[in-house]
Amino acid sequence: MSTEYTRYSAKVLLEAADIQEKKGQDYNNAVSSVQQADYYPRGVTSILDIVNAKYLRMVSVLETMEQGGKVNFESIEDSAIDMINYASFIVAYMRGEVPGQNPANDIFNRKSDGNQALMPTKFTFLSNGAGLPKITGAGQ
Repeated sequence: MSTEYTRYSAKVLLEAADIQEKKGQDYNNAVSSVQQADYYPRGVTSILDIVNAKYLRMVSVLETMEQGGKVNFESIEDSAIDMINYASFIVAYMRGEVPGQNPANDIFNRKSDGNQALMPTKFTFLSNGAGLPKITGAGQ
């Protein structure tokens, strides 16, 4: 069953997912020992640091454009798609679904002290009948 999206913004999410898959093949390929979680030594906090850097770059570029300056390499659209993807990495990390993530560590990538509120959760998101895929947690 194919879903037809009527909002352009939903189509952007599909574009972001496609870019995420392609970049993932470059950055986390089978011949590399680097796993996605290795990029986030402080867990969710590391991902938020990256999102913040993307945001600041976007502000800088927009201010340059607003003042009539020339932007050479940085695209607002590319940075926004990167932010979408990093936001999805936050959700994946919070769910314990980032490749290489240590299941014994909390969402800050610290050895667990037993505080279950800080442990990544694994749960099942079932289709709401609107054609959304069924997504299940690891090991299910």
